[in-house]
Amino acid sequence: MTGADSEESSRGEELGEAMHRFMAELYPICRSITGGGVRETLHAIQKRIPLQIYEVPSGTKAFDWTVPLEWNVTDAYVMNQAGKRVIDFKAHNLHLMSYSSPVRKKMPLADLRPHLFTLPDHPEWIPYRTSYYKESWGFCLRHADFERLPEEEYEVVIDSRLQPGSLTYGEAYLPGESSDEILISCHVCHPSLCNDNLSGIAVAVKLAETMAARQRRYSYRFLFIPGTIGSITWLAQNEQTVSRIKHGLVLTGVGDAGRITYKKSRQGNAEVDRAMAHVLKHVEEAFTLIDFFPYGYDERQYCSPGFDLPVGCFMRTPHGHYPEYHSSADNLDFVKPDSLAQSYAQCLRLFELLEGNRIYVNQNPKCEPQLGRRGLYRTVAGQQEKQWTELALFWVLNASDGRHTLLDIAERADLSFDKIQSAAEALLEVGLLKECPRPESTQWRSDHEYGLL
Repeated sequence: MTGADSEESSRGEELGEAMHRFMAELYPICRSITGGGVRETLHAIQKRIPLQIYEVPSGTKAFDWTVPLEWNVTDAYVMNQAGKRVIDFKAHNLHLMSYSSPVRKKMPLADLRPHLFTLPDHPEWIPYRTSYYKESWGFCLRHADFERLPEEEYEVVIDSRLQPGSLTYGEAYLPGESSDEILISCHVCHPSLCNDNLSGIAVAVKLAETMAARQRRYSYRFLFIPGTIGSITWLAQNEQTVSRIKHGLVLTGVGDAGRITYKKSRQGNAEVDRAMAHVLKHVEEAFTLIDFFPYGYDERQYCSPGFDLPVGCFMRTPHGHYPEYHSSADNLDFVKPDSLAQSYAQCLRLFELLEGNRIYVNQNPKCEPQLGRRGLYRTVAGQQEKQWTELALFWVLNASDGRHTLLDIAERADLSFDKIQSAAEALLEVGLLKECPRPESTQWRSDHEYGLL
């Protein structure tokens, strides 16, 4: 490992540890799709990035949905006859089924049992359960504890409130040179679950911090929203401006030790899909690309046919494909700082590619220009050390016809975007290229359409 590699590794380790510490700060908070836990989380994020917090009143229509009543909980427990809390919300907030309605009664175990949820295959884990849109109540507990409950009368208390309030979400908007936007969206509705999705929150916040300090061609919009109802509500409230979104990512489950997985947008071949595939291909690490399907996280709302936005989903192990998913085992130990750092780095590389994916036109298109007298060609014939650089130069000159982006060229040449971009910058500096405005839509073209075969 070189000194530069060691320094970069050290920075990555520090970044991962810092994001993990932020997750630890947020971990105890009881979040749901509405309520004080969401606000507390957004206020913690607001201390780090310029976050605007919005409140959408209960009862507000959002397409086919309605913003629900706000839910808050003060305490919840099941107490045995000896006065001991055998299930205690204050010990772990997963013990209470989210959106449980208020309860205060005594009942035998036979009546309580239908309201208890466990994971028999993982008897030491507490499951995560919700009942957002159907009034109900319930408790979650370790199956080992469930099996130890004697047949006796229990006092059941859920001190919760379901009442008119609002749905709360946060938005950090970073204006760029263009009003065209890159959207980054993550859900903030889960209680003490780390990979799903404190990891997405932590990486999104760090990306926002980084991009806020940089010069930006695109504008960036970071959304911290409740899952499903949050994205639906945001789209309903911003329907007139979503056309500005040219690229987007949903961030979720980015902290486990599994390989990176990228789920393409509904368009399948949007620029963001190609860019992410290119980034992952050239970092020489294992990854998985999957096609869009209408299930999962908020990408299914952004990619619904009425919007069809170019928004993919960036994750590591997909939801439901690791046993810890939606259980107390998705804790701070399950999420790895180095995985957080790697996820952050790949998303940042994507932004850098999109920022640099420009279109140029060759100013000397009739045969190859003489590169040697411009200092761009090896001085001794037969030397090989700069061959890739010269190949990148030739590709950029040959394909820069005012129609093809640098990503188009990198894909066609099977070279990394960094090499193609460096070649373009060198050619631009000596006056052999001129930047062209991007058309309204730059789509992938076949090799025959390049006119290069």
